[in-house]
This record gives sequence, C-alpha cells and structure tokens, in this order.
Amino acid sequence: MAEALPTAAEVHVALAEVADPAGAIHLQRFFKTGPGEYGAGDVFLGVRVPVTRSIAKRFAALPLDQIDVLLDSAVHEDRFAALIILNARFAKATKSRTLDIDAQAAMVKLYLAAVRRGRVNNWDLVDVSAENIIGPWLLDRPRDLVFELAQAESLWERRVALLTTLAFIKAGDASTTFELGERLLADRRDLIQKAFGWMLREAGKRVDERLLTGFLDKHAADMGRTALSYATERLDPALRLHYRKL
Repeated sequence: MAEALPTAAEVHVALAEVADPAGAIHLQRFFKTGPGEYGAGDVFLGVRVPVTRSIAKRFAALPLDQIDVLLDSAVHEDRFAALIILNARFAKATKSRTLDIDAQAAMVKLYLAAVRRGRVNNWDLVDVSAENIIGPWLLDRPRDLVFELAQAESLWERRVALLTTLAFIKAGDASTTFELGERLLADRRDLIQKAFGWMLREAGKRVDERLLTGFLDKHAADMGRTALSYATERLDPALRLHYRKL
C-alpha cells in the first residue's frame, strides 16, 4: 500500500507543537500587525525561521493542492512553510534531467494566485519566494509579468516584482531592475523604497557598478531618501555623499 501523502493540517500541527506565545507577541510587533500597519491582523505562532524551515523539509512531499490550502491559512508560519516547500519543489523540477515545464507552470500559477489574493502578504514571505519561483521561471522568457505586477496597487505585488529581479541580477542581467526602477520612482511606501534600493545596490555589486551610477546620475534627485540610502551603501563615501546631496 502506498504511503499516505502529508496534508496541510499535519504541517500546521507540527508548527503548533513548537509554538512560543512570547515569541508570537514579539513577531506580531516586528511584522507590524497592528491596526493600520502593513501586516494588520496577521497571526503568529512564534516559531523561528530555522525551525519552520526544518519542519517544511519534513513535509517536502506535500501535494500542490495542500500547499495551496496552507497558503490560505490565517497563520503566518503556515504560509511561510508552504513557500519553503514550494521553493524546493520548483528547484527540483528545474534541476530534473527532463525539465518538467508543466510542473513548473502549475507552481507558478499557484504562487501568482496566492500573491494576487493577498496571501503572500509580508516582506519575509515575498523575499523568500519571488526570486526562487518567478525569477527562474522568467530567466529565459519575456518579462511582461514583472511589469504587470509592478503596475498593481498592491504593496506586495510590487515587492514581488522587485524581488523577482534578484534572480536576473544573480544571472548577470540588471536591465529589468533598472527599467522597473524607473517605473517605481514615485512609490514612497517604505517596503517598496527598501526593496528598490536593495535591488539597485545588488545590481551595482553583482553586475556592474557603472550601471548603478549611470542610473543614479539620471534619477537620484527623484528618488526617495530610503531607496537612495540603500542603493548607495557600497559606493565610495565621496560618491555616496554626492548622490545623497541631490
């Protein structure tokens, strides 16, 4: 008889068994879950990331439909675990000797649906998943999806767009990051500013600093202070001061 596949409920129980109420209070403050804050209403068990990753690894065989169920959980750690499992599944499909395009496409569809219904809805959830799922999917494909996400009003869809480009940067291509940056110059939301500046900094670090300074020569005066601060962190102090004065 075939071994029964794991379920979303079993993942939740495993996480709940190591819950830390005091840690949950800290995490709810850290991830801004108060009224009017960006993570308003989110629920935490108080499970630390390394422990969540360890539990997710135990449930690597979780079927896609159960990953989707987990992504709809009200509990933050459930959604984080679901994304860790999805990352691993996507990477496995990518490294398969016979590249499983259909499996990848199904995972991308599931992930985008979760993003668009507001379930990938805090910066850690975006940052752990976008470059690992949408990024590799679009490496050798048209990148219209990135700009579609960037046009959304949703803070999280825009951050997914930005973080997706980290996969491109790591592959030596910063062009999408800079094009996207031009479209998001006016977005002053803190979590967009930080992601924007971070991606620019990574482009200068991993691809070519001259591309970064060229972008800053053109746009520094129109950038928010937070994005500019992040983008210029690795530059020579005199050059950094020059751009920040703009």
